[in-house]
Amino acid sequence: MNWDLILMGVMYSFAGTIHFIKPKAYLKVMPRFFKARKFLVYLSGAIEIVLGIGLFFQKTRSLAATAIILILIAFLSVHFNMLRGEKYAMGIPKWILLLRIPLQFVLIWWAYLYI
Repeated sequence: MNWDLILMGVMYSFAGTIHFIKPKAYLKVMPRFFKARKFLVYLSGAIEIVLGIGLFFQKTRSLAATAIILILIAFLSVHFNMLRGEKYAMGIPKWILLLRIPLQFVLIWWAYLYI
């Protein structure tokens, strides 16, 4: 198993865990048009944990990588929502918020390598 695959699995599992530790932070950035936002924060966290773990197993790796790509595409709405203004940006400078959008595409490419 490559070091970058291990890193990716740990990264998504850790990110998913943070949804349960700091759910309010995720609620602040989630677009209001989503219903049941708190449930979605916990659900997306659980999904990230499961997908991160799924990357460690040959039998589930391709499915996990494909699902990661899909959630990264879905999370683009959150990144664009954070650009709407200070209220949504959580104090993160605009230049960092702008860099996060192309970073999503790098993460998509990285997951694509394991399909």
